[in-house]
Amino acid sequence: MDESRPASDVVLVVEPLLPQRLRRPSDALRFFAALIALAVVILLALIAQETLKGLESDVTEGTARAPGFLAGLAGFIGGAAVLAVPAGFAVERVFHRDGLRVAEGLIAAIAGMVVSFGLGEWLVTYGPDDLHQLFTGNRSNVEPLNTLLTSVIAYATAVRINRRPTWRTLMWTAVAIDVFALFTGVAATVLGVIVSVLVGTAVGFATLYGIGSPNTRPPGSAVVAALRRLGFAPAGARRIEDDTLGSRRYVVGLRDGRRLDVTVLDRDRQVAGLVYRIWRRLRLHTESRHRAIRSLRAELEREALMAYAAHAAGANIPRLLGTAEIGTDAALLAYEHIESRPLEEVPDEELDDDVLRRIWEQVRIFHDHRLAHRHLTGESIHLANDGRILLLDTRSGEIAAGDLLLRLDIAQLLAYLGLRVGPERSVASGVAVLGPDAIASALPLLQRIALVRGTRAAVARTKELLPSLREQILALRPQHPVEEEVRLERFRPRTLVTTIAGAFAAYVLLSQLSQVNVGDLLGSAQWGWAAVAVAAAVLSYVAAAVVLMGFVPEKLPFGRTVMVQFAGSFVKLVAPAAVGAVAINTRYLQKRGIPPGPAVASVGASQLIGLVSHISLLLLFGYITGSQAAPTLTPSRGLVFTLLSVAVLILVVLAVPPLRRLLTTRLRKLFSGVVPRLLDVLQTPQKITQAVGGTVLLTLSFVVCLDACVRAFGGDAAFTAVAVVFLAGNAIGSAAPTPGGLGAVEVSLVVGLTAAGVPYPIATSAVLLYRLLTFWLPVLPGWASFTWLQRNEAL
Repeated sequence: MDESRPASDVVLVVEPLLPQRLRRPSDALRFFAALIALAVVILLALIAQETLKGLESDVTEGTARAPGFLAGLAGFIGGAAVLAVPAGFAVERVFHRDGLRVAEGLIAAIAGMVVSFGLGEWLVTYGPDDLHQLFTGNRSNVEPLNTLLTSVIAYATAVRINRRPTWRTLMWTAVAIDVFALFTGVAATVLGVIVSVLVGTAVGFATLYGIGSPNTRPPGSAVVAALRRLGFAPAGARRIEDDTLGSRRYVVGLRDGRRLDVTVLDRDRQVAGLVYRIWRRLRLHTESRHRAIRSLRAELEREALMAYAAHAAGANIPRLLGTAEIGTDAALLAYEHIESRPLEEVPDEELDDDVLRRIWEQVRIFHDHRLAHRHLTGESIHLANDGRILLLDTRSGEIAAGDLLLRLDIAQLLAYLGLRVGPERSVASGVAVLGPDAIASALPLLQRIALVRGTRAAVARTKELLPSLREQILALRPQHPVEEEVRLERFRPRTLVTTIAGAFAAYVLLSQLSQVNVGDLLGSAQWGWAAVAVAAAVLSYVAAAVVLMGFVPEKLPFGRTVMVQFAGSFVKLVAPAAVGAVAINTRYLQKRGIPPGPAVASVGASQLIGLVSHISLLLLFGYITGSQAAPTLTPSRGLVFTLLSVAVLILVVLAVPPLRRLLTTRLRKLFSGVVPRLLDVLQTPQKITQAVGGTVLLTLSFVVCLDACVRAFGGDAAFTAVAVVFLAGNAIGSAAPTPGGLGAVEVSLVVGLTAAGVPYPIATSAVLLYRLLTFWLPVLPGWASFTWLQRNEAL
């Protein structure tokens, strides 16, 4: 309570006590940014070692040319200044009764020293030779990380010295002089200095986040003072629940009997949810995404502009009465108060057709004036006590919005109302106000990625909602030409995982290839065995076609079915090994007039029998290999280890409930309806022969191909051992997320053949030839088959 004010001017503010310290999300983000920068610097250093060594040499030669007097003076001044500046800042803070900040800085400095010393000892004792060379230059007097520099940077970061321009200039000048002295005395490397600064920065921000920072959010009394400066006369204030965007909200009573709704924007909340916003910004196309980072003033101006524009358009929105900054860390917006309830608190039975109509009418007013709300949810749509519909939380909105944003609004509201009142009423109420064409325009945008976060999560739990909404729209305008689904995403998460895995696989393959003298191996290759491998690879496509024909009771043309299998080799370039063949075969059967259910069941039946055959042959060949092994059992141990590893992996998957549920869900979806389809096949002996014979022939074709590749390069391994290696490697490749199991198949086959006694260079060359014949070379005929089948409407 301010005693200098008259008692009549004292305003009671009811709010929970603000915490004295906060863990700011911005500190955590800066910590992770420093770690990412650290990883990038080290990675670039390893990639461009020669360039870095050249830079190191240039820096050393350049600083060595400095006069001895200047070098000595720099060493003295730099060493003294890098300690004196932090000490001077500490004294200044203590005089201003800010000793706690100094204590935080000292904690960060100690932590920086410990981390720097620990990393340095690890690099010297256990670190890779390349890193040791880059950090020390193979000089015994050089610390890998400069302990003093790391500590000083950690201290400066923790005390936020960069917010004080004068002290910031002095600090970085002292650091620059000290680094110059280190280079002059050949006591540091370029990489060591850069990493020391980054480690110190990371430690400083980690300390700030771990300990917390003083809470600079203005209390309710500061909000009341800001309202007085705007000309209002507050009589009392009460903090209510924060809005969905993380801003504080107050209801303020004025002396003239009116009330205000006040929204307070805090600077430290600007980065809340930043990682999610950055992910959305990277993932979505430009027009459909929100800006990831805005300054406090930008947020204030955006919300104020939307409020003024909506009010000028005639929409039901509380009138914005004033805005103001509260110091440097917060700002407020004062709205007139209207008694209302958010729609999420309104029972479903109160959402009659009249309420739905009024909601859509407010959206129409927005859209008629090219205003997009962008957040039409139960929190932002309010039902006033006088029956009006209010649209609040316009901070996410856009003025002069394009058609895409307006259609996104419609799709979002359709989905939200569909969750509340059902798809039929949601669509019907929208059509009654906006018309069928406007509602139909949102049809291509009825996809989960287009919805706001809360609605998207609810739709994920109600999977039938979006298809039902589409059906309702199409039922209203069956003759209306339907636009294809709008692609909002730049990429899908699965694509990102596949790209990363593919890059890693390419790195593994190139590293393997670099250890093999390809010229010598090609010169000594036995091309007769290579011809056998080519024939076996071609035979595998014929066998795959026989398998599919065996599991489909309906008659399929042999030639076209073989072409479909070749087309599958083209699809494998962009799909994991276990997905491409299933998708293209299912599509082919549907185009042949087989209903979707039986088509999926036929492909699922072939996959199920293939899985049983795969496991049975693996056990059979493993048993034969073990019984035929030499007394030393050297090759067999590797194979037994592979089998045991697969068994342990299966046990782990079955023992962990989330993994077990994921596996059973996938298998249930794939194999549902399989048993009736199998019963249809079992009624025809010819189909049984095709199905079983084709499955065994398919596996044996791949085994013969791999065995011939091994023998083409002079390798000698038992056929049963090669079979076990193929079956185990193929299982691993099917589980890999990369196209065609790229990387996983190669590594597992090379490891398996090496364990079976094949020399590593021969095993690597054999696997590369095998993958060339079964994965890369079929791509061109696969593309031709895929194009021809599509042109003839067979796919």
